[in-house]
Amino acid sequence: MLPYLFVLLAIAVRFLPFAGPLNVLPHAWHFTPVAASLLFFGARGSRRRMWIPLVLFIATDIILTRYIYAYTIYWDQFVTWAWYAAILWLGTNLREKSGPVRVVAAALTSSISFFLISNFAAWAAWSQMYPRSFNGLMMSYAAGLPFFRGTVESDLFFSVAMFGTPVFLHALSGWFHKSANTAAAA
Repeated sequence: MLPYLFVLLAIAVRFLPFAGPLNVLPHAWHFTPVAASLLFFGARGSRRRMWIPLVLFIATDIILTRYIYAYTIYWDQFVTWAWYAAILWLGTNLREKSGPVRVVAAALTSSISFFLISNFAAWAAWSQMYPRSFNGLMMSYAAGLPFFRGTVESDLFFSVAMFGTPVFLHALSGWFHKSANTAAAA
């Protein structure tokens, strides 16, 4: 149940308005639980239902791109969708062992890979934004740097929170169970 709830949370956050300096960002500087929810679903969700978060995020992207931003869907969007699938797969590597170090490493891998892939795709897809040269590619990465910090922070924060939630709930259940046994003995 938690994997589905976290995916729905991530989708809801993407629709929250953010009154930033440009009033066009739907969320504050890429601070979203998208990667964390994909990692968590990969680790704890049903293997047979891995397509569900992928389809939901693709549908969300289409709605946001076409109806909120009023842009056309361009081929670079497929790169993002492939990244979603890759992060789900990365999460499956956390099924057996999901200790803090592995979760943090997966979150950082998510952040870095999204930065590198999405900015490369923007450079390759939008020749009117960046020149088709090494300089243009570096301009694309430089333009993405202000968002990178929020991506890293949110991926780390939400990954630790999501993977820590079952641990916390299990400890809380044990505490309540222990309290109930103590009360029954008295």
